[in-house]
Amino acid sequence: MSVNNFNPKHVAIIMDGNGRWATEKGLDRSEGHIKGYENIKPIVIAAKKLGIKFLTIYAFSTENWNRSKEEIEFILNLAASVIDKESDELNKNNVNITHLGSKDKMPKDMLNKIQRSEKLTKNNKDFFLSVAFNYGSRNQIVQSINNIIQSNEKKITEKKFSESLSKNQFPDPDLIVRTGGQKRLSNFLLWESAYSELFFLDLFWPDFSEKDLSSVMEEFSKRKRNFGS
Repeated sequence: MSVNNFNPKHVAIIMDGNGRWATEKGLDRSEGHIKGYENIKPIVIAAKKLGIKFLTIYAFSTENWNRSKEEIEFILNLAASVIDKESDELNKNNVNITHLGSKDKMPKDMLNKIQRSEKLTKNNKDFFLSVAFNYGSRNQIVQSINNIIQSNEKKITEKKFSESLSKNQFPDPDLIVRTGGQKRLSNFLLWESAYSELFFLDLFWPDFSEKDLSSVMEEFSKRKRNFGS
């Protein structure tokens, strides 16, 4: 069997299962979110160590606004706190951090923290982290189309459309990992995932470790990728 014999350059992760992790342990859902956000930095460091160059994490979707007001407020405050706490440490590890998603509905204080994080790490080149927060792929595609229309572009190519989708300009993900047991993309990188290898794991995000990431990468290396040829 043909194998890849190379590490994925870009890995994307749907961090699912925080609430269910907490519920199974008899804890409040907020405890699951705390544990889940605490797990981000170790996985970023692990990904860098394992030779991954680009990592995109799905932290909050445009559909997540349908959750209870209390849970949304908790997640927003927690995310803002994590950005403040971890940006300096990730900067020391030469990690470049960018936000992927819409800024609509997001609190001004959080937007300021995101802007500070991006400015602080913009010159880092060792590793690139994209945080998809208030992100929805369909919304992103529609916005991209509108931007192209406004630019009076005469001819739209796949390359031009791809370039218009994201300021991050990451390569398409080689593999997408979803924790939590669900087997769907949930409006995540729908255009970019055309030829991504998909891995659906039964464990919840707070339990996802460097060992699990390494195992996924090993399995990825065994898959034959011919891109339709």
